[in-house]
Amino acid sequence: MEDEKFDAIVVGAGPAGSAAAYTMAKAGMSVVVFERGDYPGAKNVMGGVLFREAVEGVFGKFWEEGAPLERPVVDQRLWMLGQESVVTAGFRTQAFAAPPYNAFTVLRAQLDPWFAKQAEDAGAYLITETQVTDLVFDDTGRVIGVRTGREGDLFADVVIMAEGINAFATVKAGLRRDFTMENAALAVKEIHALPPETINDRFNLRDGEGATILLLGEFSHDMMGSGFIYTNRDTLSVGVGAIVSHLVETKVRPNDVLDEMKKHPAVQPLLAGSEIKEYSAHLIPEVKYSELPRPYGDGYMLVGDTAGYVNFLFQEGCNLAIASGGMAGRAAVEAWERKDYSAASLSTYQQKLDDSFVLQDLYELRNGPAFFRNHREFFGIYPRMLNQAAEDLLTVSGLSKKTVGMSILRDLHRQRPFWRVGKDMFDAVRAFI
Repeated sequence: MEDEKFDAIVVGAGPAGSAAAYTMAKAGMSVVVFERGDYPGAKNVMGGVLFREAVEGVFGKFWEEGAPLERPVVDQRLWMLGQESVVTAGFRTQAFAAPPYNAFTVLRAQLDPWFAKQAEDAGAYLITETQVTDLVFDDTGRVIGVRTGREGDLFADVVIMAEGINAFATVKAGLRRDFTMENAALAVKEIHALPPETINDRFNLRDGEGATILLLGEFSHDMMGSGFIYTNRDTLSVGVGAIVSHLVETKVRPNDVLDEMKKHPAVQPLLAGSEIKEYSAHLIPEVKYSELPRPYGDGYMLVGDTAGYVNFLFQEGCNLAIASGGMAGRAAVEAWERKDYSAASLSTYQQKLDDSFVLQDLYELRNGPAFFRNHREFFGIYPRMLNQAAEDLLTVSGLSKKTVGMSILRDLHRQRPFWRVGKDMFDAVRAFI
């Protein structure tokens, strides 16, 4: 056992696992990282936005250190689609186009190996193509190692679980309940190749600038779901996501939802002439705050998607993963210095989470998942009503503006009685304020 024992084992070489491994190895701990894919990033899918501040808190000025980034995001848009129209909102600033930047579009297949390389350069040992099948416990119930089909049993003082949403070993060991169709979303994504100058022209960008578009509308078939388009250097990341239980209920296939969004008159010109290079699908946790697992115990910690840390409303996941991985790594270093890996000792991880934006933001949105599951009209009916009202209001006719306004109100009332609209808004205020 002593020959095969490390200070720490990390299960998963995604951003959360690499952040934890980097933090611990840099402090002098002996760390091994297991990755079930052929390489870090092979099993990971993400829409493609990386927020700078959380990453900088772990890896330093990564944008100056050769990290494979696509474009700094200067333009963030919200599109609410009707059948053949779109109502838009957004924010653009040149302040985000210069260091230290705010966010970048990224491709995980390129970015994850870079994060893992930082951990390796700091001293961590990476083992790929190896599935952790179970955790090893001692007689007191403390986690003391992992079981693999390829390397056998390896032991450590602390084990950090960064398996992602498909946390087979974590669930099998009883450290977390498996996510259900109600608290998981299925996202599908395509990578479309286009010349950089074409992307610049279509999205009104200059070289070195990027844009993101979040899309809501009838293409979601009244499910809790949305779409996205992100500009990369010479590709576009295009995808949709919806709650799994809603996909089952409506019997709508996610690739059909994606195809419907791509055919919309506002979206189609952005993709014209592009070549699809990749297609991928991935589950994303959409867990209620009250159902988040305790992220630590005797000899272990949970990070990133494994712990359910995803901000669904602001489409943030990777920065929460890296931040939680860094905090778990620091908690492990403190425990290593104390030579105490008990739950009481590792509870400092919980305190770090409580003091950070990770759990503070998730707490503020704690009622959001239930609200949107019960108010799916925000994904279908309301975008449709908004588009119809805008078209009627802007159509020039021989009618007076007052007459047009009264007609719009009658049409809106037929689609959604005003008392229902008032109740929806009251529920929204109660859920988020």
